[in-house]
Amino acid sequence: MKKTLLTLMACATLAVTSMAASAQKDPNVGGAPMYPDKTIVANAVNSPIHKTLVAAVKAAGLVDTLNSAGPFTVFAPTDDAFAKLPAGTVDTLVQPDNKATLVKILTYHVVSGRISSKDLKKWIKKGGGTYVATTVEGGKLTFSEDMGKIKITDEKGGTAWITTADVFQSNGVIHVIDTVLMPS
Repeated sequence: MKKTLLTLMACATLAVTSMAASAQKDPNVGGAPMYPDKTIVANAVNSPIHKTLVAAVKAAGLVDTLNSAGPFTVFAPTDDAFAKLPAGTVDTLVQPDNKATLVKILTYHVVSGRISSKDLKKWIKKGGGTYVATTVEGGKLTFSEDMGKIKITDEKGGTAWITTADVFQSNGVIHVIDTVLMPS
């Protein structure tokens, strides 16, 4: 009897541990595993589709900030998103003389707190179809939902879609987006 009870307890513990581990499994980004116990920067440097973003964060001097406790929600444009910008834009932005502009653009992609896609969808519904968030830069991002996907509209009327949601980090969450957002 004792042996059966111990076996059942061990199986239950194993099942709970397995469920907790699988519940915390982040989606891969660009084929690279992401880990919820690492910081935003530690995960981003391993993403093969965020090389431009990582270089821009370094050029802007934001590595320490995005490695801090946060929490932050980062809407992370892919390399393809940066490639949509006019030719030469990224090369110009990462120049030391343009650091203030680069910081403004990058911090426009960050909202304080840990905001999941579930939160966004709930707030969009509560807001009658839109939710507006204030970025760390001080600007506004407007969120809406179309056919289950979350669309972000920037202050200039540009739009981006969340392509990979809920990549949880030790200091926040990343949502991968397909277009660079621009503050006013």
